Amino acid sequence: MHGKRTWALAMVSGSICLFGFAAYAAKNGTAQARQFLQQISSQEKIQQALNRLTFGPRPGDAAQVRAMGVKKWIELQLHPDQIPENPVLAEKLKYLDSLTMTSDQLVRNYPAPQIVRQMVAGQLPFPTDPERQAMIRKLVARAGQKQGGQAGAASPDNSANAAANPGKPGAAKPALPSRPPLAEILTADQIRSLRRGTPPERVTFFESLPRETQDQAIVAMPPQMRLGMFPFASPDLRRRILLTNGPAQVIARDLTDAKILRAVYSNRQLDEVLVDFWYNHFNVYLDKGADRYLVTSYERDVIRPHVLGKFRDLLEATAKSPAMLFYLDNWQSVGPDAPRPRNPANAKQARRGLNENYGRELLELHTLGVDGGYTQKDVTEVARCFTGWTINQPQRGGKFVFNPRLHDNGSKTVLGVEIPAGGGESDGEKVLDIVAHHPSTARFISLELARRFVADEPLAALVNRMAATFTRTDGDIREVLRAMFNSREFWSVGAYRSKMKSPLDMVASAVRAVDGDVDFAFPLVNQVAQLGEPLYRKQEPTGYSDSSEEWLNTAGLLARMNFALQLSHNKVPGVKVETANAAKPDDQAGITLGSPEFQKH
Repeated sequence: MHGKRTWALAMVSGSICLFGFAAYAAKNGTAQARQFLQQISSQEKIQQALNRLTFGPRPGDAAQVRAMGVKKWIELQLHPDQIPENPVLAEKLKYLDSLTMTSDQLVRNYPAPQIVRQMVAGQLPFPTDPERQAMIRKLVARAGQKQGGQAGAASPDNSANAAANPGKPGAAKPALPSRPPLAEILTADQIRSLRRGTPPERVTFFESLPRETQDQAIVAMPPQMRLGMFPFASPDLRRRILLTNGPAQVIARDLTDAKILRAVYSNRQLDEVLVDFWYNHFNVYLDKGADRYLVTSYERDVIRPHVLGKFRDLLEATAKSPAMLFYLDNWQSVGPDAPRPRNPANAKQARRGLNENYGRELLELHTLGVDGGYTQKDVTEVARCFTGWTINQPQRGGKFVFNPRLHDNGSKTVLGVEIPAGGGESDGEKVLDIVAHHPSTARFISLELARRFVADEPLAALVNRMAATFTRTDGDIREVLRAMFNSREFWSVGAYRSKMKSPLDMVASAVRAVDGDVDFAFPLVNQVAQLGEPLYRKQEPTGYSDSSEEWLNTAGLLARMNFALQLSHNKVPGVKVETANAAKPDDQAGITLGSPEFQKH
């Protein structure tokens, strides 16, 4: 086994050298063009399809593609609704209940500290679920103990007075009750049992306690004791530990865990690859204020349903998404005649006016591209068209609304097209029509797709054919992809193994290749972040790049080799791997733990 692992590591090093040579050769335009005309073998076509349309092949996938035929398999992936989902994935996702909640439900069920304070003050209701309500009340008690003498114990009379008069001067500030120490919940023998023995033995003992005792003890435990149980706990206990560490943090944890689990387990692989692609294309930064509560719905209700539909529909869905409106500040963009706020919360709100962030990114990143033929004047005019597109109470998970009082009702001209005065909300919709049907958009979207699925520098002829399909089909993404997958360039030597995998692709493909069982995904999420791609946390609106150069650096390559070595030794927490398969070639695709597929598409 040691020899196999050494060989696997050597294969990784070899693939790095090969990639460097391929990148150097690709700079020669003539040689590159010839490579795109030379076709790969039938066996290589199977590997190409699996490497580009999935997060990497699993054992047996190549045999399945061969039996079905590459074209039929691709056509099935283009219709994910016809593919039964993996029941293992459903089982692993069922504990991540935040994934199915609306944004306002997330605010109530996973409140940030300021929301908890509003609940205590009676300004917001506690969650309706009894167990969740009880857990949050226990967290409130813990916070009260930390405050100590500053808050004191809350009396029912004071709490009622504060709830009835939250803004009245002199109203009693809602105080937080104190929590009991661990010694008042567990006996001395029980506490000793939680400090002795192996971690699995401690968890087994803890889970034998009554549920109410467990919940009280989790809140009272020192953080180190709680987190020490986490890797060995059942999914339900892990969930309660996460809630205790901070309810608002659970939302981001669910999103990132689900991203990894879907990449590893989903049978609808192309669908998941496209969700990742389009999220990066219409990027939203999770950690910007209210977006922590808005991104879940953004990916689920805006991105996911439209990845294979009409581009115009996807574009409008993102434009009206509270997550996008908040991220690019369009929810605060107002026309020159908009009324000033009566009691502005701060000086910035008092100075509000036209904000061009969304208008610029709509043209530069979402549609036409940086060289798509627009001017600064177009950016300003587009921004004027989207004034009044705002959010009702974003901090409480509010929805999109159009506020006509905030809209610039004057006439505008966008890309040479006049938009008459008085259009209201339709001004923005007309802009979406203009840019969605612009020739530069057809080319830019086709180029971005070709970069993701074919090569960093795809031939212009391929992009032009894809753009023609985009125009002919009114922006039908499925048809554009079909044209690309049917192209000679996609099946060429120039495309085969030409792209460096992103950290997400690399980590997911490694786990899939060894058929690893992901018990809990956070260590893999952390690994992806360490490799340079913290999920949902690209602060710039560009999203994460599909260019190989973004990921080709010495530190990143060394970290990838270390991860492959840890995986082969079954030392990645949360992932169970049969070590006999860690460096074993796939019987159909010729894939090893350290093979080029782990580093390249």
